[in-house]
Amino acid sequence: MSGVERYPNLFSPLDLGHTTLKNRALMGSMHTGLEEAEGGFERMAAFFAERARGGVGMIITGGIAPNLEGGGLAKLSTAEEAVQHALITSAVHQADPDVKICMQILHMGPLAWTDQCVSPSGVRSRLGPFAPSVLDEESIEKQLRDFETCAQMAKEAGYDGVEIIGSAGYLLSTFLVEKTNLRTDRWGGSYENRMRFPVEVMRRVREAVGEDFIVIFRIAGMDMLQGGMSWDEVVTLAKKVEEVGASIISTHFTWHEAAVPTIATMVPRAAFASVTGRLRKELGIPTITSNRINMPDVAESVLVAGDADIVSMARPMLADPELVNKAAEGREDEINTCIACNQACLDHGFTGRTVSCLVNPRACHETELSYEPAATVKTIAVVGAGPAGLAYSVVAAQRGHRVTLYDAADEIGGQFNLAKRIPGKEEFYETIRYFRRMIDVHGIDLKLETKVTAELLRDGSFDEVVIATGIEPRLPDIEGIEHPKVVGYVDVIKGEKPVGKKVAIIGAGGIGFDVAELVSHEGKSGALDIDTFAREWGIDFEHHPRGGVTGVEPVVAKADREVILMQRKSTRLGRGLGKSTGWTHRLTLQRRDVKMISGVEYLGVTDEGLHVRIEGEAQVLDVDTIIVCAGQTSLRVLYDELEAAGASVHLVGGAFEAAELDAKTAIDQASRLAASV
Repeated sequence: MSGVERYPNLFSPLDLGHTTLKNRALMGSMHTGLEEAEGGFERMAAFFAERARGGVGMIITGGIAPNLEGGGLAKLSTAEEAVQHALITSAVHQADPDVKICMQILHMGPLAWTDQCVSPSGVRSRLGPFAPSVLDEESIEKQLRDFETCAQMAKEAGYDGVEIIGSAGYLLSTFLVEKTNLRTDRWGGSYENRMRFPVEVMRRVREAVGEDFIVIFRIAGMDMLQGGMSWDEVVTLAKKVEEVGASIISTHFTWHEAAVPTIATMVPRAAFASVTGRLRKELGIPTITSNRINMPDVAESVLVAGDADIVSMARPMLADPELVNKAAEGREDEINTCIACNQACLDHGFTGRTVSCLVNPRACHETELSYEPAATVKTIAVVGAGPAGLAYSVVAAQRGHRVTLYDAADEIGGQFNLAKRIPGKEEFYETIRYFRRMIDVHGIDLKLETKVTAELLRDGSFDEVVIATGIEPRLPDIEGIEHPKVVGYVDVIKGEKPVGKKVAIIGAGGIGFDVAELVSHEGKSGALDIDTFAREWGIDFEHHPRGGVTGVEPVVAKADREVILMQRKSTRLGRGLGKSTGWTHRLTLQRRDVKMISGVEYLGVTDEGLHVRIEGEAQVLDVDTIIVCAGQTSLRVLYDELEAAGASVHLVGGAFEAAELDAKTAIDQASRLAASV
């Protein structure tokens, strides 16, 4: 059975009246950082064209501001700027004339990166870098005109449509919510007045572009704010936006300030689609749903359930631009699945770096990182089948090199085999599945349970040797560290050593937090069960109180353990975690009563427990298990031996740098090295 037959809803066209979408797969909006980069439009043209060739029906760009005060970043308000955007639209339509591309108009309001930022009442966002100015009647009219102009320029640039974002704490949504709209004039007060501005934006844009142009309005179907929008308000706004000319309603599920994760890997697949389905029943135009829909079977199930007309997949298109084509051709097992780690996409975007993808470092780097056929085919040995070794092997073999991949273990994956066991990180199974399939597709000679020696690799059989042997956990120099109470994180994660009722964790980096999550967790993984996830984060999908969360207390299942997570540094624990997800890990552990202590000096381990000094006071922590998560050291003995023998040998991944175990860096480094061989 072909993929088109297996996913008939996903591959059915959608008639919008003046135009037709060839399928229901949308590459949703994501700001890439290329919008402001030198040569960024040429790079975006290559980036979006590759996704167009990959089979999507429609693409929405990252956000473009309608004026300077709307973003402090890329804007579109002049004919000269429209010429730059034409590079993108031309590239997409040349790649596939049937693919529609829409530009997102993003007015960031109080979140804008400029001291010219504005908002309805001057309420500063806790995430905004500047205090916004209050919009008066004249400046409100200016914003409306600028939206019109931006949409007109988008049409002139060759876009098939625009998306107006009315959610997430950006300008339009700050008019809608009472906490950020304190006005008493016609733009505030009653809900009819509060929704006047976004409705007027929609009306003005439709008048500016005419009827033969897609106009999408993105609404907060559930904004996750205490005291946020009620369900009736969501429906009222959606119907009014439809009335004044929206082609499609797209649902969003958060404000950036909300204390509920909506796109991290701990969120179940398609967790929020039912909210879109409920709204869809109220409307006469198509709806888009999004968030954690990362594989074709998930997309198809959403469409079959009637929860949307179009399925948005933004990060999955970073991970694999060929996702839709692979689904159509029945090659789902070859999809490089988005694992929602956010490390190279959102974490980069929120810190002003160019967006990419942990599992696909070519994303947003298409013009500089290419996997062209090798001019000279080489025979290459890769030692270590963790993320770095797998990435190198696949890219090198894809380019035509003959690759033999060795590992002493009985399965591929390296450290990913630990990550996948952590509740909330089950998506890591997908990356291992993808690499295992690529080994077969590209004819890599895989040799597991093989202990590689320098003698094996020095016989002249290989032109190049790549050492990706990874790391080994570091054992800190603490008196009594060999005590039976002390166990390593590897044994704990694999379940090979028992963990007692009173636990101290030495080291609060990413692995320390993962171990704390594991040993404090009880019951189902919220990532695999929507009801569990909703309870843990205080979401009421059934009754939909204001924001979906107002008055709902999170109910967290926790193990019958006392857990202390500690670090030597005096800084806040978790400071080095990802910007978009670190807060979720800290909050989860706090709700499970995990005690987090910084500035700890470790004095020793005895039968009494762990001896420490905290804030100058020596004390003994009465614990029965001490789990060491104190960093790693590189395994590079084999490299040193081969280098000394004069072999052409390279280091990648943890074997190259183990200071911070980082799959993103390892896969990127290995892929780039393999692209150059």
